[in-house]
Amino acid sequence: MKILMVQDWLRSGGTERQSVFLANAFAGRGHAVTLLTFRPDGKLHGTVSPLVNRKVLQARDWKLDWFAPRLSTTARALAPDVILCMGRMANCRGGELQKACPAAAVVATMRTGKPLPWLFRRSLARVRHVVANSEDARHALERRYGVAVDKISVIYNSVMFAPVSARVTSTRAELRARFGAQATTTVLLCVAMFRPEKNQRELIDIVAGLPRDSDVQLWLAGEGEAKAACERAVATSQLKERVKFVGFLADPAPLYEAADVAVHASASESLSNFLIEAQAHGLPAVAYEAQGISECFVPGKTGWVVRRGDRDTFQTHLIRLGGEPVEMRRTRAVAAKAFARERFDSARQVQAYLELFDGLR
Repeated sequence: MKILMVQDWLRSGGTERQSVFLANAFAGRGHAVTLLTFRPDGKLHGTVSPLVNRKVLQARDWKLDWFAPRLSTTARALAPDVILCMGRMANCRGGELQKACPAAAVVATMRTGKPLPWLFRRSLARVRHVVANSEDARHALERRYGVAVDKISVIYNSVMFAPVSARVTSTRAELRARFGAQATTTVLLCVAMFRPEKNQRELIDIVAGLPRDSDVQLWLAGEGEAKAACERAVATSQLKERVKFVGFLADPAPLYEAADVAVHASASESLSNFLIEAQAHGLPAVAYEAQGISECFVPGKTGWVVRRGDRDTFQTHLIRLGGEPVEMRRTRAVAAKAFARERFDSARQVQAYLELFDGLR
């Protein structure tokens, strides 16, 4: 099968990681895969398998995520059986791609809780099929955007960074020591790009409101345009001992192994890759409500959804989890890992896409 995957740029976000993973997996199963991006390079550029044909539309990086010169011409020349659009910019061009390649099955994807641009909405009506990565996203497609039920499939994201205990366990103590966390410190972790909608600033304020004698640290991993404002907030609030900026890690598995609780305050999600990875590593989660959040863990058992803006309840969960007996933490960890393995298995995700593609050809 000839599969064309379209993405604007290989930045370090969750959708981009899923794009690279799927392209590599499809190619590894013997399919002819082309990963086409509008912009060149990006942090994930070097993670694409040599089995995948890489094509870039911009001759140089114009830093324009929407600029896709010769998109239709390039797609027609590749003559794919299936075109999979990943990310908002690529999905805005799904209708154009379906018109340019009528013999191909163009598949849009719904991986966002943000309002969809007009071009994205128009493409939903023109493409052959739409994949939602959560049940909440499917409901949004039906109720908000009028997509027919039989035109939608739900395929969950897969876990990108599963535990590799032999490799990362030895670094747990090293990482905690590097940031001044003691064995008794409750380390809260958030791995996400610093974008306004990811709302790391809210997590900083939540931690600032914890009792002064709480032995807690917040680790914020990632890069992005909102990071500088968060760093200024920490500096002016004298929270440097409590909040640590750990930067971008190509593989954040050691952070998951070193942390104790996953925390998330994002205002716009469809399914949080960070939270499902945290579950795979056995971390309980506390998160503000958003689309797909309650599908990332077992509510009330391996994670808790908090009404947006309710800092008191968020803090109460953090304090309770920090004081749990070791045996209870282990029980939660086992349940979280089992849940993640069952719902977000990577082989199952890949197979679901390939079976969908076969059915659309």
